[in-house]
Amino acid sequence: MLIRVRSKDGNFRFELQPTADISELLAKILETTTDADLLSFTISNQPRGNEVKFSELKGRTLKNLGLNHGDLVFVGYQSQPSSSVAGDIVSRTVPTTDATKRPWELVTEDPVDTYWRGQTGMLPRGRDAQFCKHGPKGMCDYCMPLEPYDAVYHKENNIKHLSYHAYLRKITPKTSASSLPPLTPLSYKVQIPCPTGGHAPWPAGICTACQPSAITLASQPFRMVDHLEIASTDIIERFLQAWRSTGLQRFGWLIGRYEPYDKVPMGVKAVVEAIHEPPQEGELDGLTLGLPWEDEARVRELAKFASTPLTIVGYIFTDLDPTPEDRSKNVYKRHPGSFYLSSLEAIFAATVQKANPTVSLSSPTGQFASRLVTAVLTATEDGHVDVAAYQVSEQAVAMVEADMIEASVDPGIVRVKEEDRSQETARYVPDVFFTYKNEYGLEVKKSAKPCFPVEYLMLNVTHGFPQNPSPIFKSSQFKIENRPGLEDQSVENVMTTLQSLDAPNIPESRFAKPGEFQKRKELATYLSDWHLVAFLGSSQLFSPEDMKVFVQTVSRADLLEEPSALDSLLVTDGWQTLMTFTRESAPVRPSSSVPGGSISHMDEDIPQEVFDQIAAEEASRGDAGGSSLRVCPHCTFANEHSRPDCDVCGLPL
Repeated sequence: MLIRVRSKDGNFRFELQPTADISELLAKILETTTDADLLSFTISNQPRGNEVKFSELKGRTLKNLGLNHGDLVFVGYQSQPSSSVAGDIVSRTVPTTDATKRPWELVTEDPVDTYWRGQTGMLPRGRDAQFCKHGPKGMCDYCMPLEPYDAVYHKENNIKHLSYHAYLRKITPKTSASSLPPLTPLSYKVQIPCPTGGHAPWPAGICTACQPSAITLASQPFRMVDHLEIASTDIIERFLQAWRSTGLQRFGWLIGRYEPYDKVPMGVKAVVEAIHEPPQEGELDGLTLGLPWEDEARVRELAKFASTPLTIVGYIFTDLDPTPEDRSKNVYKRHPGSFYLSSLEAIFAATVQKANPTVSLSSPTGQFASRLVTAVLTATEDGHVDVAAYQVSEQAVAMVEADMIEASVDPGIVRVKEEDRSQETARYVPDVFFTYKNEYGLEVKKSAKPCFPVEYLMLNVTHGFPQNPSPIFKSSQFKIENRPGLEDQSVENVMTTLQSLDAPNIPESRFAKPGEFQKRKELATYLSDWHLVAFLGSSQLFSPEDMKVFVQTVSRADLLEEPSALDSLLVTDGWQTLMTFTRESAPVRPSSSVPGGSISHMDEDIPQEVFDQIAAEEASRGDAGGSSLRVCPHCTFANEHSRPDCDVCGLPL
C-alpha cells in the first residue's frame, strides 16, 4: 500500500506492505533526512498535536496502527551535529517479544466508558409523514438516525453541553489515519526544558517554543458528567441534621458510582449512595477542611468492596443562612444577580478535579479531565433548601495548575495573578482574553487581566432524585463520623443495638426457626449503613477479608428479600468476635434487685445502678415506717399528721 509522509524535508511516498513493521517506514524516512537525531522522530495524524515517538511503537505493524492505503502522516524530528547510520535506527526499533506499551494502553476505563464505547450512540428517528416518500423498510435523510452530537437535536431538547462520549465521537475522524488518541490535555505551564534547547530553562530564559500561547476563555462544549442523582432523600436529610442542630456549615464526600444517563445522548450520571464527612471545623459562614484527607485511602478501599463497586464521585457542602424574620427559611444568596459558585469555590473545585483525573483510552497520557462533581446545598428563591451541582472547565484546571488565578474579595470575580520571574516562585502568565456581547449584540473580546467573571470557568450539571429509590445502603440512621459532641460513635453503642436486635441468637438461614425472617430483616437493615460500615472498618474487629465480606453482604440488592443474604457474614471470624463481645457486655439484672420483681421491655435501657438506688431507697423507707413525721420540702416544718398539705405553708408535701 502507499503511505504519504510529510516532514520538514518535503512530501514523500513509500510503498509498503500492510504487515510491514513501523521500523521499515522509519528506515525509508531516514533516507530522506540528513543529520537527524535518531531518537527524536515522531509521527502524528495531524500537522500539530498527537505526536508519538517511533520508539514507543516498537513491534507495531502499519495495519495495527490503523494506516490504510493513501493515508497521510506527519513526521517530525530534531537535527544533531553528528549523523548516524540507518542501520542503527533500524536496530533501535526492532520488535521484541516484550514490546513497550503506550500509556493509554495500560489503563482500564470505568465500566460506564466501556459500555458507551461498545454502543453506536445514534439517535433513532421515526418516519416523517411529510417528506418521507419511501416504503416502511426504507430510509432517507429525513428519518435516518442522527449522530449523538447533532446540534439541532441538542437545541430542541435544551441540552447545553455535549456528553463526553458524544464529544469523542465528534472529534474522532471517521476514517482515521492512525490509532493515536484524539484528546490532548490542556497545559498552560512553561515547558521545562525548552524543546529547542537553545536557551536556559525558565525563568532564566523563554521563547515561543516553550511558552504557552495566549488563552481565550470560552464555554467548554462538553462535560464529563451530565447528571447528579442522589439515591435517597434520607442521605441529604441526615447530612443536613448537623447544620440544623448547630447552624454551622458542613462538608462531605459523595460516595457513589457512574452509570449511563439516557436523557442525554451517550450521557453519564453520578449516583450518590452515601456522604462521608471528613474531619472539619464548621463556622457560621464557612468551614475549615484539611487536605490531603488522611482517611481517604481506607474509605476508597471500603467503597470498592461493595456489591457494585463505589468510589468518590464528588463532594457536597452547605451554604445556608436563616433569615432573621423567619428562621424556617434561608437567605437567597446564589442567584443571577450575585453568583452561583464563588471564585474560591471554583479554584477549590479545580484543585480537587486535578487530583482526581478520569482514566481514558483517548488521551496520550491515559488520563483526561475529571468526573468529580461539586454540589452545594443552598437556599432557593422561596427560602427552601435545594441542591445545585457544577463542574469547572478544563481551562480552569489548567490555569490553577499553572498558578495563574486566585480568588478575589468579590465572590463572582476571579483575579489573574501577576507574572513572577523569581527563581523560587517563578510564574509565567500569558495573555488571557474573554468574549462577551455588548449592548449592541456584537461579540467583543476583552482582556481578562486583572480579573474576569467566574462563570467562564463553570459547567452546570443537572441533579435529581429517582422516582423509585433503591439505594444499596438501606439505612442511614447510624451516628455519622467526625461529629464530636453531636454524634459520637462507639463500639458499646453498636453492641447495645445488636443486643436489642437479638443478633447473637440469629443463626444461618439453614438453622433458622419459622417466623424469624422479620428479625433477620431488621438486623440486615441496621447493618446496611455506610456510616456503620466505615466505623467498623476502623475498629480493628474485622480483618480486611472479613470487612470485604461485610461490605459486599450489606450492599446486596436482595438483602431484605433473600433469607440467606446474611449467611456469608454470619460465619466470618470478625462477626463471631463481635457477637462474643456483645453477649459478654449484655447486662445481667437479678429479679430481686428490680422494683416489682420483674423486668419489662422498657426497663432494658435503664442501667443496673438505677435499680440498685431505687431498691436502697425503698429499704430505707421501710426501716423508717414507724415514724409519722413528714418534713415539708418547702419550709422544712416537721408535720405529725397524714394530711397531704403542710400545716405551716399549706403547700403539698
